Amino acid sequence: MAKKISIKDIANELKVAKSTVSFVLNGKAREKRISGELAERILRFIKEKGYEPNQIARSLSTGKTKMICLMVEKISDYFFSHIAFLLEELAYKNGYKIIFCSTENDTEKAKELLGTMRNRYVDGYIITPSPGIEKEVQELIQDNIPVVLFDRYFPDIQTDYVILDNYRGTYAAVHYLAKEKIEKIGFITLKSIQTQMKERLQGYLNALEEFKLHPVLLEIPFGCGSSEMTAIIRNFLIDNNKLDALVFATNYLTLSGIKALSELKIRFPEDILIIAFDDHEIFELYNPTISAVAQPMEKLANQLFSILYEKLKHKESSSGLHQIIIPAELKLRASSIKFPFKQTVETGI
Repeated sequence: MAKKISIKDIANELKVAKSTVSFVLNGKAREKRISGELAERILRFIKEKGYEPNQIARSLSTGKTKMICLMVEKISDYFFSHIAFLLEELAYKNGYKIIFCSTENDTEKAKELLGTMRNRYVDGYIITPSPGIEKEVQELIQDNIPVVLFDRYFPDIQTDYVILDNYRGTYAAVHYLAKEKIEKIGFITLKSIQTQMKERLQGYLNALEEFKLHPVLLEIPFGCGSSEMTAIIRNFLIDNNKLDALVFATNYLTLSGIKALSELKIRFPEDILIIAFDDHEIFELYNPTISAVAQPMEKLANQLFSILYEKLKHKESSSGLHQIIIPAELKLRASSIKFPFKQTVETGI
């Protein structure tokens, strides 16, 4: 394999200064009053030799790597993977590349990943924050590095963020059931201090309170595997065998719940009604189809990239916070009604 040439090699070969080669590479030939003939000679030589600039070295001279870090809880998750795909497309159209990484909601892993990304001089960050990384996020902001949080945020830190209206999303689902005279409505969620999970729980509790109904709540510890979640839900259903409806706080909890219902031979919607939070393509293929509070992913991705891109372009002059809350959609399907039909309801009640 041929040895990769460096800026120094190019300068020596053409008998020019390294700074001259660097200026030409970075599009500053005219600004630095380098003749068009010399600039053309350098560019022609670079093309012939197949020179590829070291991105980190280049970033030190330009201050930009054209790289964005997208840090999420789990890149394989249906929601996060779709957001990642949409963001990657937006970034590419605007001359940026995205580095993906997953924290698994682990504080130490998230801190380590942020340190790695800072060493790579990425230009900006889109972060689904794990608990306990407030200090690291604050340091990025203090160093004038563009950061946008999404899916959840830190209430005590002034940051840009784009989130779903989790409260109204769950409230709308429970409100719909209660209006249909469904009285015993269970809620299966995660035991979590994350803002989005707290808001979903509060939406459930407030909707019940409005109709003077009593909560039947299951909080599953974060990090349980699919089989363990199914077992916990199955035991919950056995202990609460008079439930009329179930609302699940995530799509993967819904999938484990469906398995538990199947094992107990509980049918929906005949024996119990169900609604999921976070839509999933499988919910429309399942028989019967499954109602869901849907996150409008294109809106979320567009808002996220728009805010970050603006901050990347106008780093010094960027002022004011962008804190965007996007409405969810309640998609009613067969699982939540006795006589199936399909309907989409805006959750802005």
